[in-house]
Amino acid sequence: MKTIDNPTNKIIVITGPTATGKTALGARLAKQIGGEVVSADSMQVYKYMDIGTAKPTEAEMLGMPHHMISIVHPSEDYSVSRYVENASKCVDDILQRGKTPIIVGGTGLYIDSLIAGRAFLKQVDAELRQELETEYDKSGGDDMLRRLAEFDAESASRLHANDKRRIVRAFEVYKSMGKTISQHDYETKQIPPKYTARKFALTFSDREELYKRINSRVDAMVAAGLEDEVRSLIEMGIPRCATSMQAIGYKEMLDAIMGECRHDEAIDKIKMESRRYAKRQLTWLRRDDSVEWITWEKESTSELVRFDKIFASGNL
Repeated sequence: MKTIDNPTNKIIVITGPTATGKTALGARLAKQIGGEVVSADSMQVYKYMDIGTAKPTEAEMLGMPHHMISIVHPSEDYSVSRYVENASKCVDDILQRGKTPIIVGGTGLYIDSLIAGRAFLKQVDAELRQELETEYDKSGGDDMLRRLAEFDAESASRLHANDKRRIVRAFEVYKSMGKTISQHDYETKQIPPKYTARKFALTFSDREELYKRINSRVDAMVAAGLEDEVRSLIEMGIPRCATSMQAIGYKEMLDAIMGECRHDEAIDKIKMESRRYAKRQLTWLRRDDSVEWITWEKESTSELVRFDKIFASGNL
C-alpha cells in the first residue's frame, strides 16, 4: 500500500455524472493510498434506500471505510448545510489520523460547499417566518420587493415578486442578523477554502455511451427490486412529499405504484430523468477550471493506466 505525505487539509475528489464509475475508482484509490471514502451523494445519506441510490455494496467497498452513507432516516429532510456539518467531521477525523479523505459522488453543491467550509445561515424562529409570510400574502410580492430594495437593493434586483420563499428569507435574515443576505454571501465568498482539493471528474468521450450505461443501470436497479424498495418505504409511512421520495427513481416508481402511470412508463421516465441529471452534472462541473477530467472511451483501460500513473507518482 502506498501512503501519501498528506498536508493537514488536503483531500481528493472523484466526481462526475451518474454511471461513470466513481464508486469503483474511489474504493480502488482508497485501497492503493490508504485513504477513506466520504460519500458526496445527496440521496445515499438515507437509510433503506440502497438500490435506487446505487449505494456501494460491501464487495464494491473493497474493505475500505466509507462514510456519509445510510446516516439518516428517509422521513428526515437533509440539506447541504447538514451535509457540510456532518461530512466535515468525517474529513477532519480522517486527516487527523494521517489518512487521505477521498470525496466520491456526483452532488456538486455538496462537494463545493464542503471544500469551501461554507457557513450557512441558521434558521430563524418559526414565529418570525410566519409573520413575514403573512405579511407577504397580505401586501403582495411587489410591495415586499419594493421594501426589500430599501435595505438590500442587490437582492431585490435579482428576485422576482412571485418568489415568496426567497423574499421572506431576505427579510428574516436582515431582521434576525442585522445584515443583508447579500452581505452574508459576500463575506462567505471572501473566506479561503477550508480544504485543498485535487478534483477528478469522470465522463465518456461518447455521450451516447454514457446514456447507454445510464439506461443499463436503471434496468439493473429495476431487476434488483427497486419497486419493492419503494413499497417498503411506503409501508414505513414515508410521506410522498419527503425529500427522500423526490429522488430520481423513487418518485417515478411511486407514481407507478399509485396507479398514475404504467410500470414501463415509469422506467422510461427514470432513464430520461437520469440522463437529464447527468447533463446538469456535466454543466456544473465544466464551470470549474480546477477539475481534471478523466474521459473514458468505451474500453477504459488506457485511462485507468493514466490514473494509475498519477497516484503511483505520489502527486495526489
